[in-house]
Amino acid sequence: MRKPIDVAPMKPPGGSLLREVPGISVVVPVLNEEARMAQCLRNLLELAGVAEIVVVDGGSSDRTVEIAQRFTNVVVLFAPRGRAAQMNVGAAAAAGEVILFLHADVRLPADAAVQVERALRDGNVVAGAFRTWTVDERPRASWIAPLLHLADLRSRYSRLPYGDQAIFVRSRTFRSLGGFAAIPLMEDLELSRRLRAVGRIRVVPAVVTVSGRRFLERPIYYFLLINLMPLLYCIGVPPRVLATFYANVR
Repeated sequence: MRKPIDVAPMKPPGGSLLREVPGISVVVPVLNEEARMAQCLRNLLELAGVAEIVVVDGGSSDRTVEIAQRFTNVVVLFAPRGRAAQMNVGAAAAAGEVILFLHADVRLPADAAVQVERALRDGNVVAGAFRTWTVDERPRASWIAPLLHLADLRSRYSRLPYGDQAIFVRSRTFRSLGGFAAIPLMEDLELSRRLRAVGRIRVVPAVVTVSGRRFLERPIYYFLLINLMPLLYCIGVPPRVLATFYANVR
């Protein structure tokens, strides 16, 4: 039997819940993303329905923070390295009625806010996510690029969304669950399982564009990881063990 994962309570700055405002708070955990930080934020600032953008840096050694701080409408925060810790810090500061967690190499569709609103119109739906469309961003496409879309199949049949699907959740629900568990990997899948226990999760028909950089760096290795690691996690392999096999390609 798997040992329960401790989930720390969510405590916003100041010790009390922030006053929620209509719209979506987008939380972006980053680490050494200077090559894509500016474009990521420009894309978000063009979207209607986004109430705020919160970037949470995990200790970048490049110009990621400097670039993010140039955008006056973006909140930049700091947290210990690790997506779970970074996203919890961002969520604690978020004021939107809905929190959407976005990886820096994922781009939302133009109608993202509309898709979120439609999904959450049903009171039984507590969270949702998008389908993925993985692309080769390099100037010269690789011969293996067509295989990138094998990674997208998961987003169409899985009932438990992953982080690259831009998971969104009602703020109050997220905080009531204690946020992401303090684990080094699979924090997205672990949260999805807890969300499904309290309500429905809807995967909307729109797609987010995902960088295929990790897959293209080590195709066979990464393909096995994205297909086998969730299975290993579900049968009880500890996240700290799985994390030792994960290549953090940037």
